Amino acid sequence: MTIFKEMFIANVKELIRDRDGLFWLLAFPVIFIFIFGIVFSGTDESTFNIGIVTQSENIMIKQMIEGISDIQTFNVTQGTEEDELQALERGDRSLVLMVPDIDFNKVSQGQPIEIPVYYDASQSTTNQVLLPVIGQIFSQMEDMITGQVRIFEIQPQPMQTKELTDFDYILPGILAMSLMQLGLFGSLQFMNLREQKIIRGLGVTPLPRSTILSSEILLRVIVSLVQTFIIVAIGKLVFGVTIVGNILVLCGIVILGALTFTALGYMLIAFSKTSEAGRGIIQVVQFPMMFLSGTFFPITMMPKYIQPVVKAIPLTYLGDALRHVMVGATASYNLLTDLGILTAWLVVTLVLAIRFWKWE
Repeated sequence: MTIFKEMFIANVKELIRDRDGLFWLLAFPVIFIFIFGIVFSGTDESTFNIGIVTQSENIMIKQMIEGISDIQTFNVTQGTEEDELQALERGDRSLVLMVPDIDFNKVSQGQPIEIPVYYDASQSTTNQVLLPVIGQIFSQMEDMITGQVRIFEIQPQPMQTKELTDFDYILPGILAMSLMQLGLFGSLQFMNLREQKIIRGLGVTPLPRSTILSSEILLRVIVSLVQTFIIVAIGKLVFGVTIVGNILVLCGIVILGALTFTALGYMLIAFSKTSEAGRGIIQVVQFPMMFLSGTFFPITMMPKYIQPVVKAIPLTYLGDALRHVMVGATASYNLLTDLGILTAWLVVTLVLAIRFWKWE
């Protein structure tokens, strides 16, 4: 245990001396937070997917659907109540209108027709843009029908109580990206020791080589928790992001993510002989994951032919799990699925890393 402690302290000192490495581990994610915080804290969606569920197809309802469909920023879809609400939960709809069978006798008597409008309240643009627009559409229809008001009564039905901004979506993605870089590029440190024959030299001493490796991995886990603290603190104090999940669950996901990408990093360098080759392999893996995993925008916005690749990327599930726990955003998958796939990636990459690992 004393040997492990000394190796761990030595790794910490080496990390502190490496100013460039320290920058990429800590300062780089902070810069990303400020850049995306400024850019995304006030942006709105340009198009909205609207689901409509009807109980009949009389002429008034048809005109209502046509009026909503004529709005250029609306993509209107009709379906069953179950299908449309499930699509809303997945994030495939901005809101869903439940249009009942219209009783013309009630209309002539001035009795309002209730129109439930289901929406994901975690999307701030829904409250600020869509609901007033929908209300205005029905007001115009009231004027066209009878010239009277209060024929239709819009009843907003939020499916989530916490309002989120676009940056609330970005922040967990930045944390996931930071954990990915920590794990992948952290493995290069051990490769440098191997390339400089330091590992080979330590092999003739009583110090087990596994102790060197395990102390390095422990350092990466601790740094991942430090990264999490910095990113969450800046998001909360500077940009007002509210962390809704349990902090212990968040730390558990962070540790799992750090271990997964650390194992992936060591697996990748197992197939390279030099630091330059290892860095090249890691960069080839890193960039597709960064832009195809939903880190900066929802994966539903990507073309369908890319979806199989997106679903195979571990960063997709780490970001999804962090969004679910950190800000309570509508997740693409349930939390058990995210954790299960991350664990599978950890086990597979760890087995491959052990199988092809070279100490020298």
